[in-house]
Amino acid sequence: MRINLISDTVTKPTPGMLKAMLYAQVGDDVFKNDPTINALEEKVADFFGMESALFFPSGTMTNQTAIKLHTNPGDQLICDKYAHVYNYEGGGVSFNSGVSCKLVDGNRGMMTAEQVEKAINPPDFYHSPLTSLVCIENTTNKGGGACWDFEELKKIRHICDANQLNYHLDGARIWNALVKKKEDPRSYGDLFDTISVCLSKGLGCPVGSVLVGSKEHIAKALRIRKILGGGMRQSGYLAAAGIYALDNHIDRLQEDHEKAQELGKVLSDLPFIRKVEPIETNIIIFELEESLFSEQEFLSILSENGIDIIGMGQGKLRMVTHLDYTDEMHKRTLQVLQESVSETI
Repeated sequence: MRINLISDTVTKPTPGMLKAMLYAQVGDDVFKNDPTINALEEKVADFFGMESALFFPSGTMTNQTAIKLHTNPGDQLICDKYAHVYNYEGGGVSFNSGVSCKLVDGNRGMMTAEQVEKAINPPDFYHSPLTSLVCIENTTNKGGGACWDFEELKKIRHICDANQLNYHLDGARIWNALVKKKEDPRSYGDLFDTISVCLSKGLGCPVGSVLVGSKEHIAKALRIRKILGGGMRQSGYLAAAGIYALDNHIDRLQEDHEKAQELGKVLSDLPFIRKVEPIETNIIIFELEESLFSEQEFLSILSENGIDIIGMGQGKLRMVTHLDYTDEMHKRTLQVLQESVSETI
């Protein structure tokens, strides 16, 4: 039994999802006549109470499209220093849109409205880039699955309105935040100009993300998606997986959150663990006491016991619970942490 806690992107389709994919009605989505894609886009738009939606092959392409439609070359967006759009999208902000990032030193990937306001460049000072967009990530990946306070998001919206800024949500793991905080997705739809959501993380789909926004924004996004090469043909097979996941896999995210809490508690009690970041959802980030245990030693022992996790750099390690991380796997992981690893100290 191999246990993969590297990411929640490693899941395989469930039998029910595979059945939905097998019997999906499909067309050619480049001509916008794939009925299952159209149904998924309508479903996601309605979920957030927004006008329209567009299916993408990846979350990175979804975010990059949103940034491009909200900015002009030479502009600047504001995001936290941990933001996915800055750290993990291959420099696409500058390559695809000719835009720079003003990084904010927030807390676990979350910045305050006051910090956002201070980061805005004076619009009449032509020596600095024109600030045109604020990007939020909820939950925060590099911040350990942290969930934003919705009241702070509303305050940032007021700052955006006062300064004519667009407001984009990278909601790759928004489903986890909604379950954790018992929030209404339509409140997010009311707040943001665009929202990107990922189907291939916590929801367990093999491929796919969706951009949600106004009809005008999505019409522009369709052209940008074409330019970026994101048009697919019989992608309704993938959309069928998304529809199944939305109907069956949201509420079960609570199970992932509970397992993450249990892993965090065991890690916190181990003498060679220096720090475990606060755990809210399905991501556990922790640091070792390297004088007792090197990162390579720790990863090797876990691997020898059939458990794979990932290093994030700067001494941080990460585990991510997910749909394919079973109760049996969880029991085994807790046992290895408590016994096999501890015995080597």
